Amino acid sequence: GSGDGQGQILQRFPEKDWEDNPFPQGIELFCQPSGWQLFPERNPPTFFVAVLTDINSERHYCACFTFWEAVESPQPQSHPRNGEGEEEEPSSPVQPAQLFAPKSLVLVSRLDHAEVFRNSLGLIYTIYVDGLSVSLENVIGNLLTCTIPITGGAQ
Repeated sequence: GSGDGQGQILQRFPEKDWEDNPFPQGIELFCQPSGWQLFPERNPPTFFVAVLTDINSERHYCACFTFWEAVESPQPQSHPRNGEGEEEEPSSPVQPAQLFAPKSLVLVSRLDHAEVFRNSLGLIYTIYVDGLSVSLENVIGNLLTCTIPITGGAQ
């Protein structure tokens, strides 16, 4: 009705908490500090990094990339006619035919590398929006994995 909603986690990596790095509770509230609202037009994507400090005073850098997706709006309801055959005026403003809801990609790290976070989330966003037939699990695995050669050893 009002266009206000509540955030929901659709997918996360890893799926289970790591003992030394638990999943931040309430991250869906953090992604949209002004609330999950529908908009009548598609806003440009936004990116920000904030620092969360846990109970052990350890910093967690949270990079948030938000974009807007079209959602189906409820069909306008017909208004009852009054006794003279005229339609009554709606008591609320007419809703636009198309509404856009925010969707956020979030990366949480103990490292402070904002530009790397922006590029990584931008790549995931591009793959998602372009509908490429690439598994997001593989993309994320490749982004998070790196091989460090042993000094003086084989490549």
